[in-house]
Amino acid sequence: MQFHLNGFKPGNYQIPDSVREPAAIPPVLDLPQEVDVLIVGCGPAGLAMARQMSEFADIKTCIVDAKSGPLLFGQADGISCRTMEIMEGFNSSEMLVKEAYLLNQTAFWEPNKEQPANIKRTHKIPDARIGLSEFAHGIVNQARLHELLLDGMKNSVTHLVPHYSRQLTKLDVDAKLTQELDAHPITATFERSDMSQSPTVETVRARYVVGCDGARSTVRKNLSIVLEGDSANKAWGVMDLLLVTDYPDIRVKSFIQSKEDGAVMTIPREGGYLVRFYIELGLLEKDQRASQLNLTAEDVIARAQKIMQPYRLDVKEVAWWSIYEVGQRVADRFDDTPAGNPEGLIPRAFVAGDACHTHSPKGGWGLNTSLPDAFNLGWKVAAVLQGKSQPKLLQTYSSERRKVALQLIEADRQLSSLVATRPTKNNDASQTKTNTVDIEKFMERQSGFVAGTSIEYNPSMIRTGAENQDLASGFKIGQRFHSAQAIRVADGGRQHLGHLNKADGRWRIFIFGNQQNPAQSSSDVNSLVQFLASEDFSPVRKFTPEGADVDSVIDVYAVFQQQDLSIDELPDFLWPAKGKYGLRDYEKVFHAENGNDVFEQRGIDRSSGCMVVVRPDQHIATVLPLTAQNKLVEFFDEFMVGKM
Repeated sequence: MQFHLNGFKPGNYQIPDSVREPAAIPPVLDLPQEVDVLIVGCGPAGLAMARQMSEFADIKTCIVDAKSGPLLFGQADGISCRTMEIMEGFNSSEMLVKEAYLLNQTAFWEPNKEQPANIKRTHKIPDARIGLSEFAHGIVNQARLHELLLDGMKNSVTHLVPHYSRQLTKLDVDAKLTQELDAHPITATFERSDMSQSPTVETVRARYVVGCDGARSTVRKNLSIVLEGDSANKAWGVMDLLLVTDYPDIRVKSFIQSKEDGAVMTIPREGGYLVRFYIELGLLEKDQRASQLNLTAEDVIARAQKIMQPYRLDVKEVAWWSIYEVGQRVADRFDDTPAGNPEGLIPRAFVAGDACHTHSPKGGWGLNTSLPDAFNLGWKVAAVLQGKSQPKLLQTYSSERRKVALQLIEADRQLSSLVATRPTKNNDASQTKTNTVDIEKFMERQSGFVAGTSIEYNPSMIRTGAENQDLASGFKIGQRFHSAQAIRVADGGRQHLGHLNKADGRWRIFIFGNQQNPAQSSSDVNSLVQFLASEDFSPVRKFTPEGADVDSVIDVYAVFQQQDLSIDELPDFLWPAKGKYGLRDYEKVFHAENGNDVFEQRGIDRSSGCMVVVRPDQHIATVLPLTAQNKLVEFFDEFMVGKM
């Protein structure tokens, strides 16, 4: 798709440039007095959390933001493979794939040895993330991602919409009530700031609060959570530009290093014309902020023009620009319990996104780490509120996501050092003359982390079974379920198995059959299915409420090696009757495809088969043998709550 030809216009890209208008500022409505979940901040973490909570009609959620309306432009632009997978869980990936610029190549430029004042391309390489997911890394305005999340919230069963023009001024957590799950221990005080009337103070009582209110988070400060790490010492400019240039790689992601004047990184943007520049500026003094440099957009453009000689940059429009500091910090804890939580307390207040980790934007890690923070937390809060899981499940959020944040900070520190060519406070000039080969090696080494596909959670009550990893070596326990295609038995349709993992709070069990005929009663698969369907202590029977569909809590799928199966030969449990009419669900049974064999692609032991248990956030919880029925019971019994 092409747009922005005659100037940048925010909004829905399905509407032509000539008539596209920004979303209208919504009316300011009174805040509810009492909620189950209060979300502060409408960035990617806050909206992802709200989008997840909007799926549950029995949970009352409120999301509040200080701004007067939705984001229109600027900020993040990269959508990683993993974020695309999460958006597929929200049924929103198709529009992103259609509209985003998909990165295919990276170009590297260095000083021309014959004319050192000029730059010269050294080489191009395919994007290092290609093949890590069925999705490619995309570039699209963060505001567009927000719009898709907002649309999903509004069109959900709860019709959830944000409350804008509210500044959080105070957050109180009553420690005497935090371990009483039915209590509302949190009191949030907001100042209403819409232009139509005088400021009004409102209070909201909540059972849980999630602070997604950015690097200067009021929630974090009120919880006395401390950011630890390095302060900013380097300033960079970032600009979204419409320009005319003879620079040949303007539509290719580029790392550009000059001899004396610094570095530029370019990112082609969606629509075919817009491009983002990251421009190295200079050192900051102790306690100096980038905003104090008093640089204009023209100053930053002039720096880019100097770095990119001999090429011409004729800037026609600056759609958005900012100056930022490079500093890496992470919160000492991600919830309101003491560090390490030695007493095993149940957390009631959380921080996510930039509220608990800050870094430079060059790697595209901000949005792509913030959104998965909330994706990790949302289903856990919902499961506890709905009485499906024990509250100790909430303790896993901080341990899982803080590990990722620490990895992110270290990776960002390395990338910031490699991309910069000018000295930092801790390095002299001779130490920072990195060539582009080092950047290329770093990106290749970190490709899985940059894509988000190699994020792996440590062993816990919801991450077990390492001793069985060889049964499915390509489904890494603790990492997200790496999708592969299979063929539906009922109709021959081709299906990405990963796309069955929707963001609806349900667990999934994927049964990968062995070489026995699953239609025979003596087969391991048949025995497992009969156990799941009939035994009172089966997780499906034990945790599914009376009168609910059989897959309402734990959704079971089967994938077989045999290609000559008929759906009516298989147990009813695999094509169950559902809904008020008892209609059959024919979309749970698959077989491997010739030439595109999921068993081969994901290293599944053909002789043994296995079960792959997938969490509601699409991460693999455990891998078990088909005969390990008791182990499956033990896994779910550790944290789930039986039906009343």
